[in-house]
Amino acid sequence: MSWEESTKNKMLNLHLPTDPRWVDIASMNLEDILVDHAYCEQKAASSCISLILRFPDLDELVDVLTPVVAEEWAHFERVMEQIRKRGFNFGFPRKDVYVVKLYEFVRKGGSRMDQLTEHLLMNALIEARSCERFKLLWKNIPDKELQQFYYELMISEAGHYVNFLELARKYQDPEKVNKRWQEWLTFEGEVLKGMEVRSDRMH
Repeated sequence: MSWEESTKNKMLNLHLPTDPRWVDIASMNLEDILVDHAYCEQKAASSCISLILRFPDLDELVDVLTPVVAEEWAHFERVMEQIRKRGFNFGFPRKDVYVVKLYEFVRKGGSRMDQLTEHLLMNALIEARSCERFKLLWKNIPDKELQQFYYELMISEAGHYVNFLELARKYQDPEKVNKRWQEWLTFEGEVLKGMEVRSDRMH
């Protein structure tokens, strides 16, 4: 079964597709996109580590996210390899307006499991959008090596997306999770609608 077939009912429920102009300007600004991508992978690994440290008593969460940490850090290393081989400079991190806006939607308070649900759903959403962006790069970027690179990362991000959603449904009432997930999807669509199309950001 192909990646598209196995995930079509779970993946890309995003309410707003990426502006088609993004992939064109991203292709013309590879250094900026790769640098921002590297930091995205670093932050993804850090986010999983944070969840493990906050919820060490949840065995399945620890067991599921531990390999995700390793995969995200491996992705960081692979992006760095692409940066170095092209003679680009790594540079300093840029403010991730997209993620900052998502953080503003996280509900404060509630039970410990409520807080876990919020962070799992936010991470799932970031992975879903990343997967969508990687698919666009795979399909449209002129660089053949990067086409294959982003195809492989697209598949990996799809798996991470599913991991986060399944964990949320394990530790919280699935109906409650599904309702909140729809709220997250609606909010993310509005966030994307209000953001400018930038050549130096993965999101």
